[in-house]
Amino acid sequence: MGWNSSWPGVLAFTLSLSLSLSLSCLLQCFMNSILQCLSNTKELRDYCLQSQYLRDLNNNSRMQMSLMTEFAKLIQALWTSSPNESVSPSEFKMQIQRYAPRFVGYNQQDAQEFLRFLLDGLHSEVNRVLVRPKGNNDNLDHLPDDEKGRQMWMKYLSREDSRIGDLFVGQLKSSLTCSSCGYCSTAFDPFWDLSLPIAKKSYGEVNLIDCMRLFTKEDVLDGDEKPTCCHCKARTKCMKKFSIQRFPKILVLHLKRFSEARMRSSKLTTFVNFPLKDLDLREFASQSCNHAIYNLYAISNHSGTTMGGHYTAYCKSPLSGEWHTFNDSRVTPISLGHLRSSDAYLLFYELASPSSRM
Repeated sequence: MGWNSSWPGVLAFTLSLSLSLSLSCLLQCFMNSILQCLSNTKELRDYCLQSQYLRDLNNNSRMQMSLMTEFAKLIQALWTSSPNESVSPSEFKMQIQRYAPRFVGYNQQDAQEFLRFLLDGLHSEVNRVLVRPKGNNDNLDHLPDDEKGRQMWMKYLSREDSRIGDLFVGQLKSSLTCSSCGYCSTAFDPFWDLSLPIAKKSYGEVNLIDCMRLFTKEDVLDGDEKPTCCHCKARTKCMKKFSIQRFPKILVLHLKRFSEARMRSSKLTTFVNFPLKDLDLREFASQSCNHAIYNLYAISNHSGTTMGGHYTAYCKSPLSGEWHTFNDSRVTPISLGHLRSSDAYLLFYELASPSSRM
C-alpha cells in the first residue's frame, strides 16, 4: 500500500450545537489525543499502513480481531486522506467500546487508562502465542539476577508476544532488602508505561530526571507495610527499590498529576522540564547498559481541572520531522519552544540507539 507524504487527516470527534446527530458516535478528546500519539509512532504506523498486522491476527482474542482491524483502518485513513480532511472514527469507537465498555458514552476519561486498554486490546489480537503453556512454579531465586531476569522475560514472551509488545513493553526489576537478615529478594515484571511521581521543589519547577529518581528511590516499608522476608520468615522492615532491567523501544512516561484526596480529585500543575532529545536513562538501569538514550516524539497534554479538562496532543511527524498541535479537529504547527508546558501528561519517547532487548 502506498501513502502520501503530507500531514495526515484529522479525527473529527467534537460535538457542538451546530453539528448533526450523525456525529454522535465520534471521539472524545482523550481518545483523539492518544490516537494521534500512536499514529505518529513510526513503527506502529508502518505496521498498519503496510498491512503487516494481517499476518498476525489470531482467532483467540476476546474481540474476534475487530479492534486491531479497525485501528489499522483508522491509521490508514489518517495517512492516506487529503490534508486537513476529517476522518470519522465511528467503527473504531464501536470496537473499543465493545472491548472496554467503560468508554461507552461521552464522559471524560483518563488518557493513560485509555492507552493501556487500547494497547492491551491490540496486543491480544495479534499475539503470536496461540496456545499458552501451562504455568509452572519454578524457583529461580538461586540464579544470578541477570539470568533470573532473562528467564522471567522468556517466560513472559512464552505467553505474551506481539508486535505491539515488541515496541512498548519493558521489564522492571524490584529489589526488597530485609533490614534484619540482609537478604535481598528480586522480582521482574513487564511494564507498558512508567507512572512517575512528580518531585517537589521549592521553586516550583522540576526536571524529568528528578521524577525518575523519585520513582527509583529506595523506600522503607515499615509498620503496616512490613512484608514477610522469604529468608528469615518474619515480617520485618525492608527497603524496596526499582530499576529498569530492559528498556523498551517506545517508552511512555506518565506524569502522575492526578490524585485522590478525601474523596475529591486534585491535579498537580507543576512544570516538569523534559528533554526533547537525548534523554539519558542509563543511571536507572539495573545492569550496565549503553542503549538507554531516548528522543521525544509525542506528548499528550491535559489542560484545565479534574472537573473540566481538555486533552490535546503535540506530535512529531515521522516523515517530515515537524511538530504539530492536535486540538480537536484542528491541526496547527508548533515551535519547539512551546512543547514544554505544565499540561504535559504522557510523554512518548523512542529509543535512539540500537535496542537493548536481545
